[in-house]
Amino acid sequence: MGEAVARVARRVNDLIESGGHHLDLSGCCLNAYPTGLYLATSSVSDKITSISLANNELKGMTKKFFTTYQTIEELDLQGNQLEKLPVELGLLPILKIINLSKNKFEVFPEELTRIQSLESINLEGNQIKGSLLLISPQPSKNFTLASKFPWV
Repeated sequence: MGEAVARVARRVNDLIESGGHHLDLSGCCLNAYPTGLYLATSSVSDKITSISLANNELKGMTKKFFTTYQTIEELDLQGNQLEKLPVELGLLPILKIINLSKNKFEVFPEELTRIQSLESINLEGNQIKGSLLLISPQPSKNFTLASKFPWV
């Protein structure tokens, strides 16, 4: 566990020191987004355009995450234990790509339909049942659903 905490601290420090745009916390054994990171990343939160929380043990995402990181265009949440998303996900004004593959979704996350800027959704490897019809919120854009659903 100590190694995972040190990994998170190093990655956040690297982000802040470099003034980078990508926060990579993949594979850090996180079961929740650390609340201390909101303060730690406050000086660069408006510059972060992509966040990877892939391959952790996240069971949920807080409202504060989506209200803090308003400038993200890419969000990678693959390989977690997510079953649903908060409605605040719809507040991300420029999110283009979201990877939710290999989670525990049983129904399509309706919050995704509220994001006008979305271009790509990956829900592969979930247990979504029923039929699914996706229409691009902006007809001029190519909208892709990366998945292997029998009905797509």
